[in-house]
Amino acid sequence: MAKVTVDGIEVEVPNGATVLQACEAAGKEIPRFCYHERLSIAGNCRMCLVELEKAPKPIASCAYPVADGMVIKTDSPMVRNARRGVMEFLLINHPLDCPICDQGGECDLQDQAYAYGMDKSRYGEAKRSVKDKYVGPLIKTIMTRCIHCTRCIRFAQEVAGVPELGATGRGEDMEVGTYVEQALHTELSGNLIDICPVGALTSRPYAFVSRPWELRKTVSVDVLDAVGCNIRVDSRGPEVLRILPRVNDAVNEAWLGDRSRFAIDGLKRRRLDRPWVRKDGRLVPATWSEAFAAIARRFASVPGHRIGAVAGDLVDAESVVALKDLMTALGSANLDCRQDGAALDVSRRDFYLFNTTIAGIEEADALLIIGSNPRVEAPVLNARIRKRAIAGKPFPVGYIGPHGVNLTYPAEHLGEGPATLRALLDGSHPFAETLRKAERPMLILGRGAVARADGAAVLAAAWRLAAETGMLKPDWHGFNLLHLFGGQVGALDLGFVPGEGGKDLAAMLSGDVDALWLLGADGFDPARIPPSTFVIYQGHHGDRAASRADVILPGAAYTEKDGTYVNTEGRVQRGQFSVHAPGEAREDWKIIRAFSEGIGKRLPYDDLSTVRERLVQANPVFGTLETLQRRGATDTTGPAGDPAAMGESPFALPITNYYQADAISRASDTMAECTRVYGGTAQAKLAAE
Repeated sequence: MAKVTVDGIEVEVPNGATVLQACEAAGKEIPRFCYHERLSIAGNCRMCLVELEKAPKPIASCAYPVADGMVIKTDSPMVRNARRGVMEFLLINHPLDCPICDQGGECDLQDQAYAYGMDKSRYGEAKRSVKDKYVGPLIKTIMTRCIHCTRCIRFAQEVAGVPELGATGRGEDMEVGTYVEQALHTELSGNLIDICPVGALTSRPYAFVSRPWELRKTVSVDVLDAVGCNIRVDSRGPEVLRILPRVNDAVNEAWLGDRSRFAIDGLKRRRLDRPWVRKDGRLVPATWSEAFAAIARRFASVPGHRIGAVAGDLVDAESVVALKDLMTALGSANLDCRQDGAALDVSRRDFYLFNTTIAGIEEADALLIIGSNPRVEAPVLNARIRKRAIAGKPFPVGYIGPHGVNLTYPAEHLGEGPATLRALLDGSHPFAETLRKAERPMLILGRGAVARADGAAVLAAAWRLAAETGMLKPDWHGFNLLHLFGGQVGALDLGFVPGEGGKDLAAMLSGDVDALWLLGADGFDPARIPPSTFVIYQGHHGDRAASRADVILPGAAYTEKDGTYVNTEGRVQRGQFSVHAPGEAREDWKIIRAFSEGIGKRLPYDDLSTVRERLVQANPVFGTLETLQRRGATDTTGPAGDPAAMGESPFALPITNYYQADAISRASDTMAECTRVYGGTAQAKLAAE
């Protein structure tokens, strides 16, 4: 540790810390533009100048290491004059765009110019003008505003892992771009907007929409993938205008995937805003009482064991437990939340969780990926893997799956299917020895690898491999299952799977039920539902399953309700109400509660707090809000399944189009444009199709 004095305040900081970090430890705010705590140090802008005792001139605090006994001044006349000089140079070519700039009100340059700028410029020469660059359908560029901080370049190379963004020229003539002007191929491009300290990179879909002081800001969590990124929902009136990441070092750090950020226009398109009932083969608008009456009439003639329910991938835990309680009251054990048919063993929680935890990835020293592409399935989690891969310490990565997958970090392609997994199990593959030699190896098993006929065998084989290669220890759990959406783990925690004598999704779709309740279930082809089956669809979008429904009950999207969600590592988090649902749409658990009373099966909760008490009763894990204790492997007994039963077919990835993988993003024009630009399929092909 080094003791330094900052403006008369003595602080102790670790050896190797920078002067800027020492100043912040002393409670001093140091202006900066190029420095970002999650990127490498560039030292470009010189705005962070401070005075160091015995130094002949001001130093750049972001790049200067501390030494014991340093005396630092952050607000001396020398420092103020130096910063004013730097600011004057920065503003020489910067246009006076503040009144029309989307960054206005959130601009670092604007704030610092207020503190260190002048009321007029002494520069009388011609200003630099730079042509705007095309970097894709999500980022709007106004490159004349660029101050050459290079944050965007460093983010693209270090975090996103796409070295497509760079600079040409030097000095005043330097220009940032993709050189050949093409779309930036990364699922994390929206983070460039957040880290740009000026208005050079702004959101194209959000251009000229609103000012930040007009927005209502609500903290929440994202559900469009299973990472559970902490977000802030910015709304005005009845409309969500943008979604931004919140800092949570244990989950998403400061990043957010593009689908989670930009698919919000899908929240106002193809929405279900009133009940519908099928009459004479056509869906017609109805009242709530008419919709409930139609369901009640059908249920009256159907025994409980002939009724089934399927929970969707984006559904909150409150609605899942309400539907499960309703099915139990009706005498049905036909429940399933695995729309892709994943053969998951729910007898123990560590069989289906990301046990290493997201933050724990940084402690691993070897990785095996089986049937998964984290870059597409969980971009923010993949960024954490890349962070570990480029940290400097050896981190061998092996990958089993289709050829041609670019994970953004070095990875050895071991094979395409179960044959490689068998070779690892019997030790004939050299990568098995790599895993055994590692102190903290881990594997990531994708849902695509278990959503197949031999899924149970693949799950058992992956667990056995983890046990035999030292991944399961009392202080380390290296077995990880990567889920795809924010509602999947919560439904598994609530046991929304077939009970005793119950039927799974495949059986229900084969005609073993006469009535089927779909709660936001759009992850399978509705053509698989027999024509004779009576279908209730409860959800927020007129997506795949809604067209097949006999009764439609309009629900609320995740931004329109208070909901509990569990991410892939088992962390319980809560989303908060931001805007009202359109029309007559209501929160899903309230719809189920109202229907239960109408048929004489009244559920015993009337408010949100009572429902959440029921959640804790169903599984105590829902009482551990926002906390997650690192798990070790105390029991190495594996899940049910015989590894010898694995087939020969190669593993297929569950998501083929990142930008249209769920009902909300499929309704988004922005995501449709991304699909066109980046060459995805028009509709995301799901594993169950």
